[in-house]
Amino acid sequence: MKLDGAVVIVTGASSGIGAATARLASARGAKVVLAARRLDRIAELAGQLPNAFPVQTDLRDPDQIRRLVDSAVVRFGHVDVLVNNAGQGLHVPLEHVRLEDLRAVTELNFYAPLLAMQAVIPVMRKQGGGAIVNVSSMTSRMVLPGVGGYSATKSGLNMLSAVARRELAGDGIAVSTVYPSVTATEFHQSLAAGARVGGGWSGPPPHSAEKVAEAILALIESGDEETQLTQDWGGVPGRGSQADR
Repeated sequence: MKLDGAVVIVTGASSGIGAATARLASARGAKVVLAARRLDRIAELAGQLPNAFPVQTDLRDPDQIRRLVDSAVVRFGHVDVLVNNAGQGLHVPLEHVRLEDLRAVTELNFYAPLLAMQAVIPVMRKQGGGAIVNVSSMTSRMVLPGVGGYSATKSGLNMLSAVARRELAGDGIAVSTVYPSVTATEFHQSLAAGARVGGGWSGPPPHSAEKVAEAILALIESGDEETQLTQDWGGVPGRGSQADR
């Protein structure tokens, strides 16, 4: 997939990885559809980028997801790329996980990417192909006390991605997964419940949102199955316990 001229939907585009991905895609010639609940944020970002279109979207609402894709098609005529980036953390021990918190995080981290894929698949199939990148987390590849609820939603997303990749390969739709590790974003300021595991961060320097964005765009361009952004822990066992996006 070439980014120059491509129409790219980015969810969770109001900050962090989503905003960085939108900026980088725009810099490479893409037409970017910015989706997030905070309209002021995505409207401001759209004003800074050529061919950017903000669509206020609550990804927990199936109707708004369909409206997002329909709006992109009306505005640009097609959709080439979907980046499922919107997500929220839940950092509490399993015995203290409240069902309402887990439900909210599951709706955003698991249901929303599935619904967004379902919304773009007919468009991409009709035009002969496309690319989907789902943003997971390295916590889903570890056993980390304190983030079991969050990691479970991302583990579910991993399976959706793997199965969708096989199901859609014949339609020319490449489904990929990126696994960020510790990233310098607002992620920990908007957790559904809890706080960063272990309190203050004392591990290796976090990745920048731009580094993750580069990995996302590389997957779009290559169509590869996945990219893992790991931290350099210097071989110290157990220090991955704070890894998160």
